[in-house]
Amino acid sequence: MVELVSGSEFDRLFQSFRATAFRLETQGVYREPVEDEPLRRFLNGEPPDDAWLTPWIDNVRAATSEGRRFQRVRVLTEPLTDYLRFEMDLALRANLPAGEEIRSLSMSEAESLGLPLGTDFWMFDEEQVGVMHFGDRGMLGLEMITDAARIEQYQRWRDRAWSAAAPAEEWAVLVQ
Repeated sequence: MVELVSGSEFDRLFQSFRATAFRLETQGVYREPVEDEPLRRFLNGEPPDDAWLTPWIDNVRAATSEGRRFQRVRVLTEPLTDYLRFEMDLALRANLPAGEEIRSLSMSEAESLGLPLGTDFWMFDEEQVGVMHFGDRGMLGLEMITDAARIEQYQRWRDRAWSAAAPAEEWAVLVQ
């Protein structure tokens, strides 16, 4: 059985990285319970209440003010799922202003690049990778990889995804 990092140990990863935390998001829907109400509000056209995201946004602001970087590449379904429209709207309102760098690319582009579709991961300082494991109601934890040879493959996926993905200015029109 794989040992998964979660809870406070998971949170520490985002406070202790030195230079860059990178995420590849490959799924069209995430089922995090904390997002149920914000997603419902979005789908019903109600004003957002992003208070649930405050700890994350505060950490991103603190890290980026110190010169550390949060980067993401989000793979977009064709057509977009309601969840991805919600996530992109949230990114424009909260994540990007806090300092995250978020790019997106289409599922077909991701496939042509040979990205590991269905596998989400965080990479911290090019030294460790946390492969995300999910259950029916959200993330269960990260399977940590520290083997240099395996990390090289994740670096190649990161580099391909980041180079090919469009920055927010280009994909923001999709959620307007």
